[in-house]
Amino acid sequence: MPSETTQPLLRTPDAAILLGLSARTLEKHRCYGTGPAYRKLGGRVVYAVEDLLTWADQGVRRSTSDATANIVHPAKPIDTSVLEKKGAVRR
Repeated sequence: MPSETTQPLLRTPDAAILLGLSARTLEKHRCYGTGPAYRKLGGRVVYAVEDLLTWADQGVRRSTSDATANIVHPAKPIDTSVLEKKGAVRR
């Protein structure tokens, strides 16, 4: 029987359904490093529900004029030189 501290873990297809994304989009986010935290168990990729919700919450906005400090990036490589010019990357 699982303990109370055990987080539910979802495979990619189920995690994608939870987020309203396709499994392929979630895979791209994983490859580009723009997606939620994940774990590798053997050859399987699993996501903690808490990590999925935390990542999705980064995109919460109250209006279109809200600041974009915590942006959920699209599933494509991020050009860090552009982000550095905007002051979004801290070193």
